[in-house]
Amino acid sequence: MKLASKVTEIYCIADDFCKEYNLELNKTSLSLSNPSANSPKHRKRKGRMSDAEMITILILFHSNTFRNFKHFYLFYVCRELKKEFPNLLSYTRFVERMPRVAIPLLLFLKLGLMGECTG
Repeated sequence: MKLASKVTEIYCIADDFCKEYNLELNKTSLSLSNPSANSPKHRKRKGRMSDAEMITILILFHSNTFRNFKHFYLFYVCRELKKEFPNLLSYTRFVERMPRVAIPLLLFLKLGLMGECTG
């Protein structure tokens, strides 16, 4: 199977998962009807790169033979996968946003990609 089709396949599965995850998260989260002046403000704007794209890149890193993420991102993703990910972030910004997708990534791996235990 070609790499581009594998990237697309992983992205489609991750995107479907992220949509379901966000629906469940919004359904169960608390909303403040009257936020106080001291409460932190939250952005409503979407990021340049989606969570599904970030999850796809992280899965690709772990399924390849690269030893460190920086080399993988700068010399493989930014050069070879530019067509698949047109809105790439800088390496520093990507690393800053990685904690944001840590829990969805773990849930995606557990619920979406791992099969059932057969004993």
